[in-house]
Amino acid sequence: MKLHKNQQVIAQLDKRKGGYYYCVVTAAVANKFTHKHKTRLICTIDKTLSFQCGLNHLGDGNFFIIISSKKMKELNKKIGDKINITLQEDPNPLGVEIPEVLTALLEQDEALKAKFDQFTAGKKRSVVHAVSRIKDIDKQISTAVKAINGQLLQRRKQ
Repeated sequence: MKLHKNQQVIAQLDKRKGGYYYCVVTAAVANKFTHKHKTRLICTIDKTLSFQCGLNHLGDGNFFIIISSKKMKELNKKIGDKINITLQEDPNPLGVEIPEVLTALLEQDEALKAKFDQFTAGKKRSVVHAVSRIKDIDKQISTAVKAINGQLLQRRKQ
């Protein structure tokens, strides 16, 4: 598993570009990973906070990792503070944990599993995130079925 360590300064994107807090990952570093900039990573900041993430295009050929406001508070950091980051390839190729409800549903419904298996990793993550946000198990199942069958996406576009 490839590993990268360095020191960064926390920056923030312009509000028109999302206003995210972030740290830079150069193209040279991204190219060292197995799937280059498409590699899912585990980012550890200051040896205290680890999270799964992906790389986003910065626009100048380099990339960035988003650091949420919640993570900034946990770290007690602000824009301009220095952080030590460690990046390693995520052993989970999907880059997120699949909820138990979704796993059980896919085990029981072969047709739904076949559709889910045809999705790109990004689309699978979208389904996982849609299901994970919901607390009620019945609603999780309903949302998963709609998302996999494309009904959830169609409804959002309308």
